[in-house]
Amino acid sequence: MTASLTLRELDVDQAPWPLLLLADPSREQVQCYLRESCLLALLAGGRTLGVVVITPRSEGAAEITNLAVDEAWQGRGLGRRLLESAIARARVDGLQRLLIATGNSSLAQLGLYQRAGFRIVGIEPDYFVRHYPEPIFENGIQCRDQIRLALALNP
Repeated sequence: MTASLTLRELDVDQAPWPLLLLADPSREQVQCYLRESCLLALLAGGRTLGVVVITPRSEGAAEITNLAVDEAWQGRGLGRRLLESAIARARVDGLQRLLIATGNSSLAQLGLYQRAGFRIVGIEPDYFVRHYPEPIFENGIQCRDQIRLALALNP
C-alpha cells in the first residue's frame, strides 16, 4: 500500500497537529519553529500518515525539528521515507549540513538516524527535564538528555 503514498509540502495552517505532537508533546515548542519551516507530509487517499519539518538554522544548515508517523502506520518504512525526503530536499536546497535531535530514550529513532548516515555530535544533559513540564518516558527510560546528530551533505 505504500506505493500509493505521495509527498506534498503543506502550508503551516494545514499542519497536522496530532502527528506533530507525537514527535514533540509541547505545542508551544512546535509553534516556535513551525512558521519558519518547510513542512512535508506523506499522504494516502487525502489522509496524512507522516510528517517531517525542516527548519533553517545557520548558513548552509537546517534541522529536522519534527518527524512523526501515524501510530497505525509505524514500522512500515514511512519514517525512513520521510527522513530520506528531508535529506534529498536539503541537498536540492544546496545545504552542507542537516541536523536532528532526539531524546536519550528514543532508541528506534537513534537507530534510524544513524542508519541514514547521521553521526552523534553532542549531548545536552537534562534538556527535556528543563524544557518540558511533565516527565517523558519511552522504552521504560526517562527522556532526560537531548542527543544531537548531524549529516554532512557535501559529496
